[in-house]
Amino acid sequence: MSKTIITSDSTADLDYLFAERNIPVMPLTVLLGEREGLDGVEITPKDIYEYFDKTRTTPKTAAVTPERYYEFFKKYTDEGCEIVHFTISSDMSSCYDNAVQAARQCGGVYVIDSLNLSTGIGLQVLYADDLAKEGLNAKTIAEKVNARRAAVQASFVVDTMSFLYRGGRCSGISAFVASVLKIHPSIFVTGGKMVVGKKYMGTTDKAIMKYVSDTMAAFTHPDKKYFFVTHSSASPQTVEKVKEAVRAVYPDANIIETVAGSTVTSHCGKGTLGILYYNDAE
Repeated sequence: MSKTIITSDSTADLDYLFAERNIPVMPLTVLLGEREGLDGVEITPKDIYEYFDKTRTTPKTAAVTPERYYEFFKKYTDEGCEIVHFTISSDMSSCYDNAVQAARQCGGVYVIDSLNLSTGIGLQVLYADDLAKEGLNAKTIAEKVNARRAAVQASFVVDTMSFLYRGGRCSGISAFVASVLKIHPSIFVTGGKMVVGKKYMGTTDKAIMKYVSDTMAAFTHPDKKYFFVTHSSASPQTVEKVKEAVRAVYPDANIIETVAGSTVTSHCGKGTLGILYYNDAE
């Protein structure tokens, strides 16, 4: 029986957990003007904040090419392994299509379109890794992950709309009005796309805490094995308040704090925070 390897793009934002589990990561490319580097390897969120502060320009990201995916997969298929690989939503990047193209050349590679981003992908990767540790083969793991994919609750609230506006994800009028009125929109990932949810007024802290309360009230069946609080450099005090709010409702939840990587930060900016979990528990 072939050994099954679980792999992921860097957009899952779980590098340290993946390192602990020996899950290989394929980094995307981040472009800061003329500077180009690999997500999490050569360019970090700190670089992005500095670039934006200096240029008032948001970074760009580039999908992994089929050639890079082929080289990445072939290392493991040449050793007789099968692979289950996860990409960011195909509606947000061409990574999925490029990975599928490379997988056809290699054979033995099952590419999962996560229909998600950040730890919305990470939840699926960890689930797949748990299944692999149980001894399931790659085909069965891919089927189980895809069957559960729609249960991922992935959402966040943004501190500033500058990055969404400059990245072409909201209109200039919306960004201006939001900045004047201090509106913080919540963003939900639905069917692989980002859609705007409730809009919160007031301070960032108040907006985040109301978002957390509303989200837990709307999605009431969390699988508490992995309950992510994911943010892009939110204040430690805010993050702790969010954890306390989650514990107040789900005291036995395994809360994992993660920091968004360069790709997600490029699109959402500093101060973004979300809670993410599988919403399919009994």
